[in-house]
Amino acid sequence: MNVAETGVGAARTIDLQTFADPRGRLSVVEGGRHVPFEIRRVYHLYGVPDDALRGAHGHRRLQQLVVAVHGGFTVHLDDGFRRCAVTLDRPDQGLYIAPMTWREIIGFTGGAVAMVLASDHYDADDYFHDYEGFLLEARAAAPPPGGGRV
Repeated sequence: MNVAETGVGAARTIDLQTFADPRGRLSVVEGGRHVPFEIRRVYHLYGVPDDALRGAHGHRRLQQLVVAVHGGFTVHLDDGFRRCAVTLDRPDQGLYIAPMTWREIIGFTGGAVAMVLASDHYDADDYFHDYEGFLLEARAAAPPPGGGRV
């Protein structure tokens, strides 16, 4: 498994275990093995207009792995101190998103499908829908990288 750090919280891309033969390819994700959580919920986004914004929220406890199973899109991440953008356009790679990470997903290509594996069932109380509220809690919960304020 190949992992690339994003510099935002514990977010990282993960190359999925993939098997290929003349019949095609099969990529595998096993909870607790390929991702650091047990998978309790799976959902997918599709039919998203190319100018739509998805996400625009953060989670207090939920962990996720996002995979572009078809097409592509860009995930903007923010941990309250740093930001980055990750383009997902390969079905054999996922983006792990840790708790206390704000995410916005944009730029869906035509026919793109995003699959999301989540560490828990839906819980409305786990969401941040207000960015300023997210920033206050994220910055209070963790010291900034390098010890200085952003």
